[in-house]
Amino acid sequence: MPQTPHYKLTYFNIHGLAEPIRLIFAQAGEKYEDERLDDAAWQERKQSTPNGQLPLLEVDGKVLPQSKAISTYLAKQFGLNGQDDWEAAQIQAAIAGLDDVKTQARTYREENIPKKAELFQKLEHDVLLPYLNRLEKVLAENGTGYFVGSHVTQADLHLFDYLKRFNDSGLISPALKKMPNLVKFIDTIGNLPKIKEWLEHRPKTH
Repeated sequence: MPQTPHYKLTYFNIHGLAEPIRLIFAQAGEKYEDERLDDAAWQERKQSTPNGQLPLLEVDGKVLPQSKAISTYLAKQFGLNGQDDWEAAQIQAAIAGLDDVKTQARTYREENIPKKAELFQKLEHDVLLPYLNRLEKVLAENGTGYFVGSHVTQADLHLFDYLKRFNDSGLISPALKKMPNLVKFIDTIGNLPKIKEWLEHRPKTH
């Protein structure tokens, strides 16, 4: 019987780029070492990493950088990357679309509080609502409750993490209430037994 690999995920104690990867581990029911560095520990180790960035995945001592490479590698290992090459490509497209929205959202940052509220309204109108409407349409057309195919994939976990954090913040809750497929999706993924257990017992994360 092949020996189970030893997985170690290194990141900060924040959701950020690593939380979808943690959700992949959770849904797969795979054990791993969840290393969370503070800034001092990271500064000591930064120069010894492949690209000076986190997260990093170690698999039996071999190191893999870049969050999307990590999540795709693990999704393939754990059966969360679709049933065929077409679904795998759709999954990559869904994740890339989410990354595009995150990149657009970063251009709307503002420290001034009054301007920040005004800027968020513009972000919501120009970027978030059109994106949410597209996601709602994808779920309706797919008809399975998932974004790709008929089983949970890493695309669902990436999108769940993003949508849940926004919804929990209250920022997009009013808009989501008008999107029944997205509301049901968040509830469905959040109540998958292994995901629910992770959400209830994960370390306190900023």
